[in-house]
Amino acid sequence: MQALSSAISTLPPLLLRRFWLEQAVMKGLREPGNHQDREVFSNLTLYSLQSKDLGILDTIPKPLQAKADPRSADFAGSRAGRSVFSAMKLGKTRSHKEEPQRQDEPAVLEMEDLDHLAIRLGDGLDPDSVSLASVTALTSNVSNKRSKPDIKMEPSAGRPMDYQVSITVIEARQLVGLNMDPVVCVEVGDDKKYTSMKESTNCPYYNEYFVFDFHVSPDVMFDKIIKISVIHSKNLLRSGTLVGSFKMDVGTVYSQPEHQFHHKWAILSDPDDISAGLKGYVKCDVAVVGKGDNIKTPHKANETDEDDIEGNLLLPEGVPAERQWARFYVKIYRAEGLPRMNTSLMANVKKAFIGENKDLVDPYVQVFFAGQKGKTSVQKSSYEPLWNEQVVFTDLFPPLCKRMKVQIRDSDKVNDVAIGTHFIDLRKISNDGDKGFLPTLGPAWVNMYGSTRNYTLLDEHQDLNEGLGEGVSFRARLMLGLAVEILDTSNPELTSSTEVQVEQATPVSESCTGRMEEFFLFGAFLEASMIDRKNGDKPVTFEVTIGNYGNEVDGMSRPQRPRPRKEPGDEEEVDLIQNSSDDEGDEGGDLASVSSTPPMRPQITDRNYFHLPYLERKPCIYIKSWWPDQRRRLYNANIMDHIADKLVRARREVEEGLNDVQEMIKTEKSYPERRLRGVLEELSCGCHRFLSLSDKDQGHSSRTKLDRERLKSCMRELESMGQQAKSLRAQVKRHTVRDKLRLCQNFLQKLRFLADEPQHSIPDVFIWMMSNNKRIAYARVPSKDLLFSIVEEELGKDCAKVKTLFLKLPGKRGFGSAGWTVQAKLELYLWLGLSKQRKDFLCGLPCGFEEVKAAQGLGLHSFPPISLVYTKKQVFQLRAHMYQARSLFAADSSGLSDPFARVFFINQSHGVRHLFSAPHSMVQVLNETLCPTWDQMLVFDNLELYGEAHELRDDPPIIVIEIYDQDTMGKADFMGRTFAKPLVKMADEAYCPPRFPPQLEYYQIYRGNATAGDLLAAFELLQDANSLGKGPATVIYDLVPQIGPSGKADLPPINGPVDMDRGPIMPVLFWGLRDLKRVNLAQVDRPRVDIECAGKGVQSSLIHNYKKNPNFNTLVKWFEVDLPENELLHPPLNIRVVDCRAFGRYTLVGSHAVSSLRRFIYRPPDRSAANWNTTVRLLRGCHVLCNGAPSSRPTGEVVVSMEPEVPVKKLETMVKLDATSDAVVKVDVAEEEKEKKKKKKKGTSDEAEEEEPDESMLDWWSKYFASIDTMKEQLRQHESSGTDLEEKEEVDTTEGSGPKGPMKSKEKSRAAKEEKKKKNQSPSSVQGLEAPEKKKAKIDELKVYPKELESEFDNFEDWLHTFNLLRGKTGDDEDGSTEEERIVGRFKGSLCVYKVPLPEDVAREAGYDPTYGMFQGIPSNDPINVLVRVYVVRATDLHPADINGKADPYIAIKLGKTDIRDKENYISKQLNPVFGKSFDIEASFPMESMLTVAVYDWDLVGTDDLIGETKIDLENRFYSKHRATCGIAQTYSIHGYNIWRDPMKPSQILTRLCKEGKVDGPHFGPHGRVKVANRVFTGPSEIEDENGQKKPTDEHVALSALRHWEDIPRVGCHLVPEHVETRPLLNPDKPGIEQGRLELWVDMFPMDMPAPGTPLDISPRKPKKYELRVIVWNTDEVVLEDDDFFTGEKSSDIFVRGWLKGQQEDKQDTDVHYHSLTGEGNFNWRYLFPFDYLAAEEKIVMSKKESMFSWDETEYKIPARLTLQIWDADHFSADDFLGAIELDLNRFPRGAKTAKQCTMEMATGEVDVPLVSIFKQKRVKGWWPLLARNENDEFELTGKVEAELHLLTAEEAEKNPVGLARNEPDPLEKPNRPDTSFIWFLNPLKSARYFLWHTYRWLLLRLLLLLLLLLLLALRPDTAFVWFLNPLKSIKYLICTRYKWLIIKIVLALLGLLMLGLFLYSLPGYMVKKLLGA
Repeated sequence: MQALSSAISTLPPLLLRRFWLEQAVMKGLREPGNHQDREVFSNLTLYSLQSKDLGILDTIPKPLQAKADPRSADFAGSRAGRSVFSAMKLGKTRSHKEEPQRQDEPAVLEMEDLDHLAIRLGDGLDPDSVSLASVTALTSNVSNKRSKPDIKMEPSAGRPMDYQVSITVIEARQLVGLNMDPVVCVEVGDDKKYTSMKESTNCPYYNEYFVFDFHVSPDVMFDKIIKISVIHSKNLLRSGTLVGSFKMDVGTVYSQPEHQFHHKWAILSDPDDISAGLKGYVKCDVAVVGKGDNIKTPHKANETDEDDIEGNLLLPEGVPAERQWARFYVKIYRAEGLPRMNTSLMANVKKAFIGENKDLVDPYVQVFFAGQKGKTSVQKSSYEPLWNEQVVFTDLFPPLCKRMKVQIRDSDKVNDVAIGTHFIDLRKISNDGDKGFLPTLGPAWVNMYGSTRNYTLLDEHQDLNEGLGEGVSFRARLMLGLAVEILDTSNPELTSSTEVQVEQATPVSESCTGRMEEFFLFGAFLEASMIDRKNGDKPVTFEVTIGNYGNEVDGMSRPQRPRPRKEPGDEEEVDLIQNSSDDEGDEGGDLASVSSTPPMRPQITDRNYFHLPYLERKPCIYIKSWWPDQRRRLYNANIMDHIADKLVRARREVEEGLNDVQEMIKTEKSYPERRLRGVLEELSCGCHRFLSLSDKDQGHSSRTKLDRERLKSCMRELESMGQQAKSLRAQVKRHTVRDKLRLCQNFLQKLRFLADEPQHSIPDVFIWMMSNNKRIAYARVPSKDLLFSIVEEELGKDCAKVKTLFLKLPGKRGFGSAGWTVQAKLELYLWLGLSKQRKDFLCGLPCGFEEVKAAQGLGLHSFPPISLVYTKKQVFQLRAHMYQARSLFAADSSGLSDPFARVFFINQSHGVRHLFSAPHSMVQVLNETLCPTWDQMLVFDNLELYGEAHELRDDPPIIVIEIYDQDTMGKADFMGRTFAKPLVKMADEAYCPPRFPPQLEYYQIYRGNATAGDLLAAFELLQDANSLGKGPATVIYDLVPQIGPSGKADLPPINGPVDMDRGPIMPVLFWGLRDLKRVNLAQVDRPRVDIECAGKGVQSSLIHNYKKNPNFNTLVKWFEVDLPENELLHPPLNIRVVDCRAFGRYTLVGSHAVSSLRRFIYRPPDRSAANWNTTVRLLRGCHVLCNGAPSSRPTGEVVVSMEPEVPVKKLETMVKLDATSDAVVKVDVAEEEKEKKKKKKKGTSDEAEEEEPDESMLDWWSKYFASIDTMKEQLRQHESSGTDLEEKEEVDTTEGSGPKGPMKSKEKSRAAKEEKKKKNQSPSSVQGLEAPEKKKAKIDELKVYPKELESEFDNFEDWLHTFNLLRGKTGDDEDGSTEEERIVGRFKGSLCVYKVPLPEDVAREAGYDPTYGMFQGIPSNDPINVLVRVYVVRATDLHPADINGKADPYIAIKLGKTDIRDKENYISKQLNPVFGKSFDIEASFPMESMLTVAVYDWDLVGTDDLIGETKIDLENRFYSKHRATCGIAQTYSIHGYNIWRDPMKPSQILTRLCKEGKVDGPHFGPHGRVKVANRVFTGPSEIEDENGQKKPTDEHVALSALRHWEDIPRVGCHLVPEHVETRPLLNPDKPGIEQGRLELWVDMFPMDMPAPGTPLDISPRKPKKYELRVIVWNTDEVVLEDDDFFTGEKSSDIFVRGWLKGQQEDKQDTDVHYHSLTGEGNFNWRYLFPFDYLAAEEKIVMSKKESMFSWDETEYKIPARLTLQIWDADHFSADDFLGAIELDLNRFPRGAKTAKQCTMEMATGEVDVPLVSIFKQKRVKGWWPLLARNENDEFELTGKVEAELHLLTAEEAEKNPVGLARNEPDPLEKPNRPDTSFIWFLNPLKSARYFLWHTYRWLLLRLLLLLLLLLLLALRPDTAFVWFLNPLKSIKYLICTRYKWLIIKIVLALLGLLMLGLFLYSLPGYMVKKLLGA
């Protein structure tokens, strides 16, 4: 073993890998037993995972090769000598070619062969026990599928598409402001729409729907901003005040699941005041629909779910609820390489006269972000402008706008134009994880691309400069930076505005972006072919440019050539120099770049293409350029690209295996879990390799912050990905492959995202084809793909390799048919690296050349050559086996084509014409077809290929195959193109299996970006032995079939089937033709159907009169057909309909091609399997074998699984074990009812009792809404289970590696939501409180399907299929045409493919009768009269049709000649109308079978507009075994709302089904028992009639059997239940975009059966009239708003205002309680609110005219909410709002008994308060809190109100009338208010006494004492003591004699002041201040 190891160590790495692989095959793929074996095995694993070349065994001894080489005869066995067609016939596979370079498609490998081989080599090991490395090695070595280049010829970006943005504004909550009249403005891009205005509320309800239509490119669409703003008091006179706004881009919405946000709350903020906090919430739905997108709109009926605002914010997943304000600094430093943007005429004149030479561009930079834009200053006349400015944006962080657009523009007096555009994706320059970082960029150069640089007055490619589409030329590069700063909004110095600012930025040094290095680009043109004939008349040259280097024609303003500075100690220098030659230090210092090839005149290849005759002399180009050295960025991106490329290849293999598993369940062919394990192991190794390579040069000075942070982030992600892949590998089992594959796809997306480097360094390389000095076509190659590195993983994927490039037209010229044409095909070798590494630039070229250098380069080793002369060439012969094509493009007006193929290889082409050779054919093959079978071989002789033989073997040139339509007049029309690589056989190889003959494969044909069919072909490239100089061909070469004189290979004949005497037969069911359109203005009268497959076919009988009966007389015909064993190679089946006209003429009506027969193949069960009985199943085409019913429960499996019933009945299942015994299904309710009664008596029941509804109160709508609730609950449970599954998967993938960042962030965001959930709740959030679990009434339900009924039942094609017949040319993408326009009719029938004879046991099991073939038991197709009853329930989300954003919809129904327009009953101004209509139509099948239900918009003037329509095929439903004629109800009832509506009773239906299916039964027994086949059902045996009398019946148990009919063996299938289906409405003018949805169902009753009853009454419920009486008794603790100017005392003049939501114009006020000093108010005031109410929807219904110009009233449905507000009345100004509460009348908190018990928490939901409904409680009285927001935007208690709510019906209110306010009848008492509440001037003395005495009495007493003392002192001294002796006399003297007039004056003055004070006191405080000017 040691000797072997030493010998192995001397082998080159490439051959060493081969050795380990061959060792694995020789060792039998056993697990290693000893240490040495383990060592070998571990090396094998590593090399097998990394190998790219798996077949060369040159250094391994021949005996070893003979045993181990799968190409050897010993290995191949008896397969030698098989031809390509016999290989197709037997379905065998061939082994892999030796070096699949970067193949994009999986290897075709029959896993059954692999597994048997592995078991045989592994000594019989179980398939699951074979090791990963063994399978990997074996798979790689045996598989030899050729790579299929995935080449798209047409750019997809920039093409306009149809988009529709739909926004529903439902309501707003918690709007900041008082006495608001809010309006919501919805803005998408530049389009604005407004809702109606709601008065006096900060919780308005709108429920208004807006639609915006766009026809723009995706890039433009996704950058548009959606802005939702709330405006206060908008009217005609003023624009209103902005309350707050919310914005996000369209791309954010489109990236959401289902492209929508549903019922989410948008947070409003004020952009003019960033410190103000949130301004409220707007609840809305936002959806973005593109063409073909389907949005699953959740059901919107009966919105009773309470709104958790904080848990349902309008934010993407992962965005925190509390976003902070941040500043985005976009720093613009300088630009280089700008093109000339003005005419040079005036500049040349100035230069001639003045000598002034100016640069002809005036650039500035404009930045667009989040709907705002800012721009720098204009730098006049500068190709290299210097700005050093920064544009500052202020927005919430993280922003909801993904991209920032940076654009260099040229300032012009007339119109500024864009020079170049760059988009900054914020997701790529930031990380939101726990260890993430804020967005940051640069300083770094970004490259801008656009149109060609030559200046023209009208640039046809100007859109490219705007960033629309792929740039075709380098325009400029811009140095910029980006930084984000989170703002502290509490900082008072902070500028509160969000206006864009432009400031000066700090300049940066030139070296900050990296050291300038000299780069060297080398290219060699090995082939130039397929040059379009338009460019073949003049010499052609090719130019290669990188940046402006190499651009000789229009590369103005080339940068100067800087010399790189050598810095000592540079760490990177070591890696660069160690592989450089010693003598190249100064070589090429004066090297002049050669960027274009010599002009050469093209030579003719064929009528379409030319080529350049390079022959052995290959021209070369080389360019020197200088760029900052930032290779590390590109190296890391390349490593991740390599990992992703390996992953995607392996992933596609797994996908192919999974498809095989889906198609062949119960077989042992596929083991995809093994491949998936290999994928995950390779991913883990690649991630580990990245970690070891990516952290180089971390200390480099030019590394930006983004470089460092991004590297850390990538390393964390790949480390985590590697660990997850490791743990996932152990979890991969057969049953978990799908789930794990989905995770692998997530890995791939993440890798692609991480590999996209946002900081550019080296520009992309452009290759231009030029003719007559004009640029014709181009190709663009990313520079990172060409970058050289000595480390293999860092090497660009196209570096030092020959790459096939197809040049395309630039810009819009490349759209459509012009883009389908190949302008030129190049085989180009490219190499890009540092000039120091130049010695390696020829390392990847095909060997055998000599260099031709320029004169100055002679003798210098590293001097690049100007051309290469190949001295070695190989001669080959190419054989193209062109067998057939399918599903081709319809190029003729007939809907067919005359296809032929052209094959291009090197400089040669051959064609396969539309002539057919059909050996063994019995039916004439028509020339017109979409599925041609050529069965021809094209031979290309004497092909000279240059290079070494082994290189050509490993990577042969690409073959181009083009399909054309031959026209008798004019040139052939292009139909599509595909690419292939041949299987190469060298002269010294044997032509034997498994590699040869090559296996036929399907190649996808493309027409532009659209698929246009498949080509079945094989290609082999055979080396001519004479070219080796060995003389005649050796014996090995003689094994190759030689070319005969007919041009075909003398291949062995096609072997017939080896396991049968006859081929498979194909019976065809011809049912009828439908809806055939005119052909050449003539109606189709006598049609016939022709079926053709593989050269055989059959014709239907002739329909003699299509109008009278479009069905066929002869139903079943059959023919034999030879089909390959490999189903993938089955030929297509062609269906043609021709009209037989007079004089033997036949006119093609239409055709249909069935591309795959797999679904029509009958697969017999595997009798060798132990459970073969369980595998008896037929595919859709053969379900009729079981009388047309899919067998969901085979006979051997007696498992009766019952879905839970509604509460009316509970099911109990008893199952017996053996298959032949009876399974008993017991439906019994008695036991449960007894238990319930016991529990009720004992009082131990924990659950709420189910309500017993009053059946007289129930109707069909009760059943409908109960079903809606059930459906929503199921959706909720499904979503929660999906969330739990995702979390479980995340836990599984992170096992063993600890908790990861995303998990933590999720937990944090969840915790944050919970924490904030209770904050900032509005007073209206009382309806946000969680209601107790609703007691569900026992109501029968129906099934509500959220989609079409046929999608639930496989289009009702259980035995009758519908094939659309097409005619006319296939439309192009830009035409907007669809396949619907090409449909000219429908063929109804079926197919089945099976081998005869069938095994006896299978035939007996399936009830097979050979006289009727496989289509036994089908019904008669004679015409039948049917009563069709259409029930239309309602429509949702209709597209607005009027300018007011509404529609006036009505229903129109068409069936045959019957056309019903319910125009009189249109519903005014509704987008969600409830129709509730039924229509009866008598129709005759099959003539009238297509039902069209349309919704039109009624218009007063002009024709009505079609909103949308839906079409239903009634015939398939009528004849389906699913019995879609009338749905099976849940219970049987003979009266009431759930009355049985089918004319046949359940027992009659059951009897009929048993008879048709030849099933034993039904046998009804006693005690509610019925036996059907071997199943027994039991159930209730009595039924109540209308009088409550019980009668015996068998209908209940029969219905139970029907509801579980799928459990009946052999014939069982799901029967259609009673249902309502939801169908999308489509408009032909807007194809692919839904215009709304319609809910309906259809019943059909044959006229020869008993007549059905009257239609169900589903008319819309009329709202019930109620009167709400609200008595406002008292208020307390109301905030005191007014201040007394003199005394400062606070008071309020209180009154209470109330209204019902939506009735603001009918608001009612109490009288005013003046001068409340304590906040107490007394009112005794009654409000009366009459309203109409829909109990089922819990909505108030209002009808009113929108304006005076409205024709009729509009109906509104709004929630039942009562608003109570408290105000402070003012005399001379607007009243002051104090507080409010909004009560949801269906669920509001019970009022407190006293004012003290009433707290603010009752309204905010912070305490649990019992919720009550006024509709159940009828009368409620209590105290409720009133809230308002304070200055800090937080809620505070502003008062309490005591009120009484009393609800009465209109009849009750009429019997017991009451008066409004305190009026009669039943008047309320006047309130006992305090005396001070009277106005001062009515009773001034009383008021003065209160104000003076009660408030200032102590002050007055003190003043009085002081006054008396002063009087005493003022008396004379001699009489000083008289007052003591005679006080009365003294006082009389003083007052009446001495101070009489003074006292009178003082008293009058005091009275005057008192009167003035009382007047001022009665005014509000702020009014006094205004009067006094304070």
